[in-house]
Amino acid sequence: MKRRNFIGTSAAASVGILASTSATAMSSNENSPKELKGNINHSACRWCYSKIPLEELLQHFNRLGIKALDLTGPEDWPLMKKYGIDASMCWGAGKGILEGWNDPKLHAELIADYEQMIPKVAEAGYKNLICFSGNRNGMDDQVGLKNCAKGLKKLMPIAEKHGVIIQMELLNSKVDHKDYMCDTSAWGVELCKEIGSDNFKLLYDIYHMQIMEGDIIRNIQDYHQYFGHYHTGGNPGRHEINDTQELYYPAIMKAILATGYTGYVAQEFVPTWKNPIAALEEGVTICDV
Repeated sequence: MKRRNFIGTSAAASVGILASTSATAMSSNENSPKELKGNINHSACRWCYSKIPLEELLQHFNRLGIKALDLTGPEDWPLMKKYGIDASMCWGAGKGILEGWNDPKLHAELIADYEQMIPKVAEAGYKNLICFSGNRNGMDDQVGLKNCAKGLKKLMPIAEKHGVIIQMELLNSKVDHKDYMCDTSAWGVELCKEIGSDNFKLLYDIYHMQIMEGDIIRNIQDYHQYFGHYHTGGNPGRHEINDTQELYYPAIMKAILATGYTGYVAQEFVPTWKNPIAALEEGVTICDV
């Protein structure tokens, strides 16, 4: 299931079809929390496990030592709080990936939407709220950057007041999100500088940026002050992050830690295994440096 089709459907997914996570496929110590090193704060994206009811997924998170769930909205948060799972990246505002802040005609609607959502995020005790640039649709990148900055600057006072960080995700425009504007670190960093607020940062998706520019570790070292959150994913294919793909995640995680980052790293690969929770456990173990 693609994330673009999942946006806004998390409530339905939480009561969706039960996935094939049978007891025989789960580890024998399923009632004992997995011991992790504690250096990386682990999270995972809800949409990648949309077939698993939310409560069952949260129980797996507790067992695996995963502290947070990414890309959730207010309808998910009460149950997440019941299981002590943080909301590491919230959504619930905006018009999705295709239509975003680079279109001035949408600014009034987007500002009103985010102004309603930001206090909800803060009241729930969370701090990260996702946003998107939108597609180019023939627009010059520098024009789009100026448009994004103009609209988002108007949002910064309320974000700063409530301690919420608006995070624009870096996505690839080569494979998955054709024509998406915020598709390179350089463009995103320039936008951060233009906005000039600590309450605006970039969601650095390692999978997407491997496709667009590579040089993952160097970019993390050079631009980490502008990165407020990280997503994983194996390339090619956006599947498991093991030796079936080209990225070496232990080294990437060590590079992230070396910057002093203390936020969450969220698994955002699409499992291919019959048991998706076993695949998630493997991904967390690989990143637990």
